[in-house]
Amino acid sequence: QVHLVESGGGLVQPGGSLRLSCATSECSISPYIMAWYRQAPEKQRELVAFITPGFNSVYVDSVKGRFIISRVNANNTVYLQMNRLKPEDTAVYYCKAYILSEVYWGKGTLVTVSS
Repeated sequence: QVHLVESGGGLVQPGGSLRLSCATSECSISPYIMAWYRQAPEKQRELVAFITPGFNSVYVDSVKGRFIISRVNANNTVYLQMNRLKPEDTAVYYCKAYILSEVYWGKGTLVTVSS
């Protein structure tokens, strides 16, 4: 069993920045794809970005140019740097790991963008 723990959420004004972290202590993340998802109120969970073991990254169109996903394998941590935040970015953000044939989710961290 792999436990993913997200942190870094909170309340931020429009135009502000936050950095989310996702860490695990049960295994090395280096061979695996890691992803961030989000779920806004009354909406379906959606992919925000993912990063491959080779450090290639893919983003949903709505966050391109504003969000950056990164990984520090030595710390078994994945980050999501969120810049120029908008009210529509308000959601619970979840970390997801594809490890061997299993998929693991964190419990999420709430990001609220409001003035």
